[in-house]
Amino acid sequence: MNHDRYDDSLIEGILHSVKTIAMVGASANPVRPSNFVLLYLVQKGFRVFPINPGQAGKTIGGQPCYARLADVPEPIDMVDVFRASDAIPSVVADVLALDPLPKVLWLQLGVRNDAAIAPAEAAGIQVIQNRCPKIEYGRLSGEIRWSGVNSRRISARRPVPMAGIQRLGLAPDAKKA
Repeated sequence: MNHDRYDDSLIEGILHSVKTIAMVGASANPVRPSNFVLLYLVQKGFRVFPINPGQAGKTIGGQPCYARLADVPEPIDMVDVFRASDAIPSVVADVLALDPLPKVLWLQLGVRNDAAIAPAEAAGIQVIQNRCPKIEYGRLSGEIRWSGVNSRRISARRPVPMAGIQRLGLAPDAKKA
């Protein structure tokens, strides 16, 4: 797969199908991107499992934290990785050891390792690199354009309102459009 560009329909399909997310490299520090991405995804209705060996047994963003992916007590739909590109081979090995396998391996902004993700793709796992699900969700739902950011989408379809201020969701029928 070409990892230089992803169709909006692919990203939107992933965000619609995923319910549980394990976040490798989640931080308890509220100024770290992994912390506010975790909080955002929880707010959007995803079950997020922070993975951080130093915080295992504690909570991050109100979610119980685990030392490793294998410790998560339920099947994981997506693994979101906040680790450096050179750490991806070990993350992929941990992902491939899960049963059942997750549907998606998502590498955060600035994280890309084409060689390391090849075994995950060969196992049928959809891989997204150098993207942030928080940004993509905000862009695709129209939420991000409120701050003047070009979402690269023009639509007459109304976004789905959610609780809170500036809270929009992805329309459930977006795959049909």
